[in-house]
Amino acid sequence: MTAASGKERSSPKAIKFLFGGLAGMGATVFVQPLDLVKNRMQLSGEGAKTKEYKTSFHAVSTILRQEGLRGIYTGLSAGLLRQATYTTTRLGIYTILFEKLTKADGTPPNFLMKAAIGMTAGATGAFVGTPAEVALIRMTADGRLPPDQRRGYSNVFNALVRMSREEGITTLWRGCIPTMARAVVVNAAQLASYSQSKQFLLDSGYFRDDILCHFCASMISGLVTTAASMPVDIAKTRIQNMRMIDGKPEYKNGLDVLMKVIRHEGFFSLWKGFTPYYARLGPHTVLTFIFLEQMNKYYKQFFLSG
Repeated sequence: MTAASGKERSSPKAIKFLFGGLAGMGATVFVQPLDLVKNRMQLSGEGAKTKEYKTSFHAVSTILRQEGLRGIYTGLSAGLLRQATYTTTRLGIYTILFEKLTKADGTPPNFLMKAAIGMTAGATGAFVGTPAEVALIRMTADGRLPPDQRRGYSNVFNALVRMSREEGITTLWRGCIPTMARAVVVNAAQLASYSQSKQFLLDSGYFRDDILCHFCASMISGLVTTAASMPVDIAKTRIQNMRMIDGKPEYKNGLDVLMKVIRHEGFFSLWKGFTPYYARLGPHTVLTFIFLEQMNKYYKQFFLSG
C-alpha cells in the first residue's frame, strides 16, 4: 500500500515534465517560421554589412521566394528537440517548485518568489537545451549564406554529430552563458508575469479560469518578455552562429556582441527583429500554456479524479 502510494505521489511530478515538453513542441509546430525570421533578422547587417532584410515582411517574402515554402520551416527538427529538452525541464521544474511553495490554504507564492522560481527553472532548462539551441540557430541561418559557405545540416541529429566531430564536443555548449542569461530573463519575465497576469485577471471578476483567460495572460506575458530579453537574445544568436576567423572567434563574449552591435548598427539594433520575436513569443507562450493547462486539466480529470 505504501509503495503504491509513493508511486502515485511521484507520477504527477514525472508527468509535469512530460506535459511541459509536449506543450512546447506542439506550439513550435505553429511558430517555427517566425523563429526562423527572427534569427535571420538578428543576423542581418552583422559586422556593419548592408542589411539583407529591410523589415520582417521583406524577410518572409525573400525567404519564400528564394527557398520556397519548405525553407520557412528549416530547422523544425532542432526546434522540436529544443522544446523536448529545454521546455520539458523548465516547465517541469517551475510547476513542481510553484506547487511546493504554495501554502496549504492555496495562497500562491508572491511575485518575487515566482520570479526566483522562474529564473531557477530557466537557467537549468537552458543548460540542458543549449546543444539543440546551437543547432537551431545554425540551421535557420544557413539559407542566408552563399551555397559554398553553408553548413548543410540535414537534421538536428546530423548537426549535433557533425558539430561534435568537426569542432569538438564543447561547441554544443557554445554560447551557454548568454543562453542561460537569456533564459533567466525570459523565465523571470514570462513565467512570473504569466502567473501574475492570470491572477490579476481572475481577481478582476471579469474572467474565469478558461482558455480566454490563459490567452490574455499569455499575450501580456509575451510582450513583457520580448522587451526584456531581446538584447540578450541577439548576443546568444550571434555567438552560436559565429565562425572562427584566422583561428579566432568573431566575438569574445556576449558583452562584446552588444558593444559591436551598438557601435556598428546603432543602439536600437539590440531590438532588431522585435516584430517576429513577439509574433513568435506571443503565440508560442499562448499555445504552450494553453496546451499545458488543458493537459493538466484532463490528467486531473481522468487519472486523479478516482
